[in-house]
Amino acid sequence: MDPQKPGIWSRRDFFSRIGWAGFGVFSFLSLIGFLRSAFPRVLFQPPSTFKAGFPSDYTAGEVSDKFKQDYRVWIVREDEGFYALFAKCTHLGCTPNWLQAEDKFKCPCHGSGYYKSGLNFEGPAPRPLDRFQITIAEDGQLLVDKSMTFKMQAGAEPDEQYPQSILKA
Repeated sequence: MDPQKPGIWSRRDFFSRIGWAGFGVFSFLSLIGFLRSAFPRVLFQPPSTFKAGFPSDYTAGEVSDKFKQDYRVWIVREDEGFYALFAKCTHLGCTPNWLQAEDKFKCPCHGSGYYKSGLNFEGPAPRPLDRFQITIAEDGQLLVDKSMTFKMQAGAEPDEQYPQSILKA
Protein backbone atom coordinates (compact mmCIF):
# COMPACT_ATOMS: atom_id res chain seq x y z
CA MET A 1 0.00 0.00 0.00
CA ASP A 2 1.30 3.38 -0.93
CA PRO A 3 1.75 5.57 2.20
CA GLN A 4 0.65 8.68 0.29
CA LYS A 5 -2.63 7.16 -0.92
CA PRO A 6 -5.43 7.44 1.67
CA GLY A 7 -7.78 4.53 2.45
CA ILE A 8 -11.49 4.62 1.80
CA TRP A 9 -12.00 7.39 4.35
CA SER A 10 -9.59 9.63 6.05
CA ARG A 11 -9.87 10.21 9.78
CA ARG A 12 -11.42 13.61 9.09
CA ASP A 13 -14.06 12.07 6.78
CA PHE A 14 -14.92 9.41 9.41
CA PHE A 15 -15.53 11.95 12.21
CA SER A 16 -17.40 14.25 9.83
CA ARG A 17 -19.79 11.45 8.91
CA ILE A 18 -20.26 10.46 12.56
CA GLY A 19 -21.10 14.10 13.35
CA TRP A 20 -23.61 14.35 10.50
CA ALA A 21 -25.18 11.02 11.51
CA GLY A 22 -25.58 12.30 15.08
CA PHE A 23 -27.12 15.51 13.78
CA GLY A 24 -29.51 13.47 11.60
CA VAL A 25 -30.61 11.27 14.53
CA PHE A 26 -31.13 14.35 16.72
CA SER A 27 -33.15 16.06 13.96
CA PHE A 28 -35.27 12.95 13.43
CA LEU A 29 -36.05 12.61 17.14
CA SER A 30 -36.87 16.31 17.34
CA LEU A 31 -39.28 15.93 14.43
CA ILE A 32 -40.95 12.94 16.13
CA GLY A 33 -41.29 14.97 19.34
CA PHE A 34 -42.78 17.89 17.44
CA LEU A 35 -45.31 15.66 15.67
CA ARG A 36 -46.22 13.99 19.01
CA SER A 37 -46.96 17.40 20.52
CA ALA A 38 -49.66 17.92 17.89
CA PHE A 39 -51.67 15.12 19.56
CA PRO A 40 -51.95 16.08 23.25
CA ARG A 41 -52.72 13.53 25.90
CA VAL A 42 -56.27 13.84 27.11
CA LEU A 43 -57.37 12.88 30.60
CA PHE A 44 -60.88 11.54 30.57
CA GLN A 45 -62.89 12.18 33.70
CA PRO A 46 -65.86 10.16 34.78
CA PRO A 47 -69.22 11.62 33.78
CA SER A 48 -70.52 14.44 35.96
CA THR A 49 -73.84 12.65 36.50
CA PHE A 50 -74.41 9.16 37.81
CA LYS A 51 -77.34 7.07 38.98
CA ALA A 52 -77.28 6.16 42.66
CA GLY A 53 -79.98 3.50 42.75
CA PHE A 54 -83.62 3.63 43.73
CA PRO A 55 -84.88 5.62 46.72
CA SER A 56 -86.17 2.40 48.26
CA ASP A 57 -82.55 1.17 48.48
CA TYR A 58 -81.89 3.67 51.30
CA THR A 59 -83.28 3.74 54.83
CA ALA A 60 -84.05 6.94 56.75
CA GLY A 61 -81.15 8.18 58.86
CA GLU A 62 -78.60 6.26 56.79
CA VAL A 63 -75.39 7.58 55.24
CA SER A 64 -74.37 5.52 52.23
CA ASP A 65 -70.69 5.52 51.32
CA LYS A 66 -71.27 3.23 48.33
CA PHE A 67 -70.17 5.99 45.92
CA LYS A 68 -67.36 7.43 48.04
CA GLN A 69 -64.59 5.53 46.25
CA ASP A 70 -65.69 6.08 42.64
CA TYR A 71 -67.41 9.46 42.76
CA ARG A 72 -66.38 10.93 46.14
CA VAL A 73 -70.02 11.31 47.16
CA TRP A 74 -72.10 10.26 50.16
CA ILE A 75 -75.85 9.80 49.75
CA VAL A 76 -77.73 10.73 52.92
CA ARG A 77 -81.38 9.92 53.51
CA GLU A 78 -83.21 11.80 56.22
CA ASP A 79 -86.93 11.95 57.00
CA GLU A 80 -87.28 15.12 54.89
CA GLY A 81 -85.47 13.67 51.84
CA PHE A 82 -82.15 12.91 50.18
CA TYR A 83 -79.01 14.95 49.72
CA ALA A 84 -75.60 14.20 48.20
CA LEU A 85 -72.54 15.40 50.11
CA PHE A 86 -69.17 16.01 48.47
CA ALA A 87 -66.67 13.80 50.35
CA LYS A 88 -64.00 16.49 50.43
CA CYS A 89 -62.94 18.27 53.60
CA THR A 90 -63.28 22.03 53.23
CA HIS A 91 -60.02 22.54 55.13
CA LEU A 92 -57.40 20.98 52.83
CA GLY A 93 -59.36 18.62 50.58
CA CYS A 94 -58.82 15.32 52.41
CA THR A 95 -61.52 12.65 52.31
CA PRO A 96 -63.31 12.39 55.66
CA ASN A 97 -64.66 9.11 57.01
CA TRP A 98 -68.21 8.42 58.14
CA LEU A 99 -68.16 7.23 61.76
CA GLN A 100 -71.46 5.42 62.26
CA ALA A 101 -71.01 4.98 66.04
CA GLU A 102 -70.37 8.70 66.57
CA ASP A 103 -72.90 9.83 63.95
CA LYS A 104 -70.43 12.24 62.31
CA PHE A 105 -67.93 12.68 59.50
CA LYS A 106 -64.34 12.96 60.73
CA CYS A 107 -61.33 14.06 58.67
CA PRO A 108 -58.36 11.82 59.49
CA CYS A 109 -55.75 14.43 58.55
CA HIS A 110 -56.47 17.44 60.75
CA GLY A 111 -59.47 16.43 62.83
CA SER A 112 -62.29 18.41 61.25
CA GLY A 113 -65.69 17.08 62.25
CA TYR A 114 -69.01 17.42 60.43
CA TYR A 115 -72.56 16.54 61.41
CA LYS A 116 -74.63 14.32 59.12
CA SER A 117 -76.01 17.46 57.45
CA GLY A 118 -72.46 18.48 56.52
CA LEU A 119 -72.24 21.31 59.08
CA ASN A 120 -68.75 21.66 60.52
CA PHE A 121 -68.52 21.71 64.32
CA GLU A 122 -64.91 20.90 65.22
CA GLY A 123 -61.43 21.28 63.84
CA PRO A 124 -59.97 23.72 61.34
CA ALA A 125 -62.59 23.29 58.60
CA PRO A 126 -63.76 26.82 57.66
CA ARG A 127 -67.23 25.89 56.37
CA PRO A 128 -69.68 22.98 55.90
CA LEU A 129 -69.31 20.22 53.31
CA ASP A 130 -70.55 21.07 49.82
CA ARG A 131 -73.55 19.34 48.30
CA PHE A 132 -74.42 18.18 44.79
CA GLN A 133 -77.77 18.38 43.07
CA ILE A 134 -79.83 15.22 43.39
CA THR A 135 -82.97 14.50 41.37
CA ILE A 136 -85.07 11.56 40.21
CA ALA A 137 -84.24 10.21 36.73
CA GLU A 138 -86.86 9.02 34.22
CA ASP A 139 -86.40 5.41 35.34
CA GLY A 140 -87.05 6.33 39.00
CA GLN A 141 -83.44 6.18 40.20
CA LEU A 142 -81.63 8.89 42.10
CA LEU A 143 -79.54 11.03 39.74
CA VAL A 144 -76.59 12.93 41.22
CA ASP A 145 -75.25 15.85 39.16
CA LYS A 146 -71.72 16.75 40.28
CA SER A 147 -71.59 19.70 37.89
CA MET A 148 -74.19 21.48 40.05
CA THR A 149 -72.45 22.19 43.36
CA PHE A 150 -74.04 23.95 46.32
CA LYS A 151 -71.10 25.70 47.97
CA MET A 152 -71.94 26.16 51.62
CA GLN A 153 -71.06 29.30 53.58
CA ALA A 154 -69.71 29.31 57.12
CA GLY A 155 -71.96 29.71 60.13
CA ALA A 156 -75.30 28.63 58.66
CA GLU A 157 -77.12 25.33 58.56
CA PRO A 158 -76.74 23.74 55.07
CA ASP A 159 -80.44 22.82 54.87
CA GLU A 160 -81.35 26.49 55.30
CA GLN A 161 -78.72 27.85 52.86
CA TYR A 162 -79.77 25.71 49.92
CA PRO A 163 -83.15 24.06 50.43
CA GLN A 164 -83.01 23.01 46.76
CA SER A 165 -80.08 20.70 47.63
CA ILE A 166 -82.56 18.35 49.32
CA LEU A 167 -84.66 16.00 47.21
CA LYS A 168 -88.01 15.70 48.96
CA ALA A 169 -89.09 12.09 49.13
